[in-house]
Amino acid sequence: MYEKVTPEIIERLRKIVGGGQVLIDEDRIEPYSHDKVIGLRADPEVVVKVSNAGQISELFRLAQREKIPITPRGAGYGLSGGAVPLQGGIVLSVEKMNRILEIDKNNLMATVEPGVITGDIHRAVEAEGLFYPPDPASLDSCTIGGNIAEDAGGPRAVKYGVTRNYICGLEAVLPSGEIISCGGKLVKNVTGYNLIQLLVGSEGTLAVVTKIILRLIPLPKVQIDLLVPFDDFLSAADSVSEIIAHRIVPTTIEFMEQDSLKAVERLLEKQFPFTDAAAQLLIQLDGNRQDSVESEAEVVGQLCFQHGALDVLVAKDRPTRLRLWEARRMIIEALNSESPVNHMEDVVVPRSQIPHLLKGIKKIAADFSLRIVNFGHAGDGNVHVNVLKDRISDESWEDLVPRVTEKIYHLTLSLGGTITGEHGIGCTRRRYLPLALSPSQIDLMRMIKKAFDPNSILNPCKVLP
Repeated sequence: MYEKVTPEIIERLRKIVGGGQVLIDEDRIEPYSHDKVIGLRADPEVVVKVSNAGQISELFRLAQREKIPITPRGAGYGLSGGAVPLQGGIVLSVEKMNRILEIDKNNLMATVEPGVITGDIHRAVEAEGLFYPPDPASLDSCTIGGNIAEDAGGPRAVKYGVTRNYICGLEAVLPSGEIISCGGKLVKNVTGYNLIQLLVGSEGTLAVVTKIILRLIPLPKVQIDLLVPFDDFLSAADSVSEIIAHRIVPTTIEFMEQDSLKAVERLLEKQFPFTDAAAQLLIQLDGNRQDSVESEAEVVGQLCFQHGALDVLVAKDRPTRLRLWEARRMIIEALNSESPVNHMEDVVVPRSQIPHLLKGIKKIAADFSLRIVNFGHAGDGNVHVNVLKDRISDESWEDLVPRVTEKIYHLTLSLGGTITGEHGIGCTRRRYLPLALSPSQIDLMRMIKKAFDPNSILNPCKVLP
């Protein structure tokens, strides 16, 4: 179906972007052969670093003529194989498109390029007294373009929503090479179908985003974090429901099981508070009035105690808050250290169903004699399920993973959930998409893909089964 990249095509690529931006040496293209999915890799034939939409347009027109597949890539921090070039061809890297073009304080908007690191956006707008809420765990490494591709969330989603809630405008290049602009510095816009929201979360299969207009909000002046240990997760979950029932919506409500925190302690060789507890909640509250936020924090603490909290640790200053978050931010790295081969899912259920989900996952772990460690976002029902290989043989592991994954998905769907909350389908979950969506829904998605990319040159073998 696809053609190979020839020396002649490489020379034409060099004319488009400059010779130094075309990589063909094995050692230089190796970093572009994988994302953060352990054990998944595929070598591109060439890597092209683009600097603007015009270069991408020329690249697409060339690829269309020559029938060459293109895999777009930001920083490569995805967790579903979305940036892995399964069909070889060209990896299109936007890492050089890394400018914050404007922070518009009058309209509360920022205009950025897709290769900007998300954490750099946070710091730049906060220096102006403004706030961009989405905060994926890899915020100091991942790019805003990748966040848009996956519709990334993060801990603050419970109060502030996810990436798609802050995208007001996009410039993008279609697989045909045409450059389109959608939206703008507008809070309201119902002019035709919402192409912005179609592109957000499309995992680089419909177009390549080249410019983004982000909605900002005023930076909250006060922030208080609470670390709350419990003897069992059911009590912690009851506390979450009670907090929401009292019309208090925390910025974040994270949960961590004991196994995950012990792994962090072993990695960092330091102790953290309450790691003998079965579960912990990490709750953040923010606002503009000190007395109001403190009052909410007091109510939250009381509600947790009523539901069996063992203690409530309060952090009001930044250094103490950072210490509380250190363990949460290090969980994935700690689990990777303990079991370099592992399998992560990020299923999502109604938050009231989290105890039932965790109980079911524990049973699955016991049935298959596996170690499964859970943590995630109690406030929005998103659970990161980490299946660890440990000392299981390679042959047994290859057999177990699909069966365990399907069991987890069936359990999740039975509780009113779905198979991914923020990591995306990519190539790792595409075979399971029919579990979550009807044939007619998948057919509609195929028609959308065909309309944007009739020759299927853009990120092939992703999302659709």
